[in-house]
Amino acid sequence: MDTVFASASPKIARSGKRRILFPITNRAYYGRSQLLIRKLNSHPSVELELMLGGSILLDKYSRHVASDIEAGGYTIAAELFNVIEGGNHVAMAKTACLTALEFTNGIHATGPDIVVITGDRFEQLAIAMAAAYLNRTIAHIEGGDVSGSIDESVRHAITKLAHVHFVTNEDAKRRVLAMGEDPKYVFNTGSLDVELASKVETAITSERVNGYGVGHDVDLAKPFVMVIQHPVTSEADNRLHLETTLRAIGGVGVQAIWFWPNPDAGTGEMAETIRHFREHHEAATEKMRFITNVAADEFVALLKSAACLVGNSSAGIKECSYLGTPVVNIGLRQSGRLSASNVVHVGYDARAIRDAVQQQLDLYTQKRFFDPASVSA
Repeated sequence: MDTVFASASPKIARSGKRRILFPITNRAYYGRSQLLIRKLNSHPSVELELMLGGSILLDKYSRHVASDIEAGGYTIAAELFNVIEGGNHVAMAKTACLTALEFTNGIHATGPDIVVITGDRFEQLAIAMAAAYLNRTIAHIEGGDVSGSIDESVRHAITKLAHVHFVTNEDAKRRVLAMGEDPKYVFNTGSLDVELASKVETAITSERVNGYGVGHDVDLAKPFVMVIQHPVTSEADNRLHLETTLRAIGGVGVQAIWFWPNPDAGTGEMAETIRHFREHHEAATEKMRFITNVAADEFVALLKSAACLVGNSSAGIKECSYLGTPVVNIGLRQSGRLSASNVVHVGYDARAIRDAVQQQLDLYTQKRFFDPASVSA
């Protein structure tokens, strides 16, 4: 992938170093892109700049992430505060508008050859629009995938604005080509998430996890589930859906590490629901810990150790397919994505979720027949 970035693109004919701008607006996008960013930063034919914005600059969503990026020795072109808070559809739409305005100024000031756009988030679409009108070459990572929400429409819209495409699978490549994109500039490079999962060797301790967030301590030596449930912007029942999952996990009685939802429309009511449930249902949450985020390598370490991942995160479809971690995928947010046999799909029904989690926990227990602690040195 880095070789393609360093070579001529459809709109760049001159020789010399390629000036590449990598906007980072979300904690997950930075985590999955770390390996690529490092490689581009060290490539002799690339001059890389990062531009920070979105929730990556807000402590309540991405605490310490921006400072970690700055400590990495990268060139930071700008830090752009473009988030309208509120956690609803109006705030989301206004944030997209402000993102286009702020990143238009940022891109115009830096004058990159290539702007890298990742995935399907609404702020990435706004940046792609700005870059397109500024006549910059746009490289899109993870085009062609499908999902069960407005994210799919955003992803396909970015594809039509982009000039170079790095897809994760052959089905996605066929979709991008079916949209009329030039085959010479469509590359199946695989998933950055899976690549990161394959290379992380970091271990994480119970003490480290219990230093994050609030709630009860967890013991990583015992079975635990991870829960990541984001708002679905095209649905109106995010609060009810999250309450259903909270009650289901509480009914299973297993240790649970809950991650805070993405800052999309609906996140405000979901955050309120988590707080209310934690404060008023002590018995159901006695084995739960609620945290905002962890470093990308620690996140992978948790996925490796988890008995099950529950919710609607793409990590259940991508990273867990490589790691073999059992998954209970809830609702339609990941509908249409390629998924492996480790994933059980359920609707927003507490009994169905509880039964599926128990099924996956039983599978985890059956497979966990080797205990390293029982082997003498």
